[in-house]
Amino acid sequence: MKWIMWTVLSTLSVPAMAGETSVELSINTLWVVMAAALVFFMQAGFALLESGMSRAKNAVNVMMKNYMDVCLGSLIFWLVGYGLMFGENFTGFFGASHFALFNTSAESQSWDYTVLLFQIMFAATAVTICSGAMAERTKYDAYLIATCVITAFIYPVFGSWVWGGMYGGSGWLAKLGFIDFAGSTVVHSVGAWCALAGIIVLGARTGRFDRTTGAARSIPGHNLSLVALGGFILWLGWFGFNGGSTLAASPEIGLIVLNTQLAAAAGATGALLFSRITKRPVLLTSTINGSIAGLVGITAGCASMAPEFAALTGLIAGAISVYGAAWLERRRLDDVVGAIPVHGFAGAWGTLAAGLFLKDNMFDLSQIAVQLVGIFSAFFWAFPLSLILFFLIDRVIGLRASTQHEQQGLDFTEHDEVGYPEFHQNVTYHREL
Repeated sequence: MKWIMWTVLSTLSVPAMAGETSVELSINTLWVVMAAALVFFMQAGFALLESGMSRAKNAVNVMMKNYMDVCLGSLIFWLVGYGLMFGENFTGFFGASHFALFNTSAESQSWDYTVLLFQIMFAATAVTICSGAMAERTKYDAYLIATCVITAFIYPVFGSWVWGGMYGGSGWLAKLGFIDFAGSTVVHSVGAWCALAGIIVLGARTGRFDRTTGAARSIPGHNLSLVALGGFILWLGWFGFNGGSTLAASPEIGLIVLNTQLAAAAGATGALLFSRITKRPVLLTSTINGSIAGLVGITAGCASMAPEFAALTGLIAGAISVYGAAWLERRRLDDVVGAIPVHGFAGAWGTLAAGLFLKDNMFDLSQIAVQLVGIFSAFFWAFPLSLILFFLIDRVIGLRASTQHEQQGLDFTEHDEVGYPEFHQNVTYHREL
């Protein structure tokens, strides 16, 4: 029980202001701001990875979506999302204070701003998961509208169930003892279930599946070097993602970051081994997605799991990412970058693993039951609401780009520029509307 309470409270609560020296507060603030910068850098990793896995004619569009995710997400989460997620939560379901945070009590003001900064980066991470899955056929304006709704409402309301009540009260899942230290479910699975709804409403890219047989056709990305660089950047940023979730420069950071490293390495290994065992080609994209799946998987239990179980969690998460991608493909669901198996399936596994491998209380059935309640609650909250959201956007303004624009590439049709003009002169200079 002590590990359960420590894991939850370390994420939900700011360090106690009373009795904390100015030096301690300064050190904690410095650490959390540095961690926030690392998490912000993850946006660059997502942009590179998603752009590299897309075709050259959509490179700018993918970059633009990632860029505006963090821009719009920062503003919307500051204005609305932070209050819903962390405000006074006496109902257990949503916060009701600290909207548009700018004027808090003098003794806590600097720390409030620090936590807001850190949590803005988490919100941007959650919503950018949709970008990669829905790439190459989504209207830009429609995507941005969805970004605003997810950041303002869908993500923060579920987050309040787990991490809420920083200024009073507590979320209902937190009261049950649900463990999700840095957001395997809160951030990653929620973002993935939104993405799943998006690709269902969108449909597959033109030519992705044979119309007669339903057989999948490969549509390779244009630059695997960008994919590898993006993977390395995400790995680096994850040290801030998990380590910064202590919200304090505490000794526990060493274990948290070690577990993060081991899980990422094991995730890539798991993807490789699973590919070999099932006689699949060992792809660069699958290997990198395996390491990211390991990172996603360990995010829930990185503070409450021994290193050997962190490695096991990552190993299984890597295998899940390969199998999950094939599972989606068999159902003709077109996830361009594999975001749903990496963030959704591996996130659900990692959240379950946090209960299975809880230090000093392993394989406790009551804790496992609580974890399952949280996993299914995330799905049945985020997926139906996102499905309604994308359906309404599609009916009102249209979610999917036209076939002609999809063939030309969204760089030019949505942004009037292209990432590689020397390869697209016939499109750039002979556009037909």
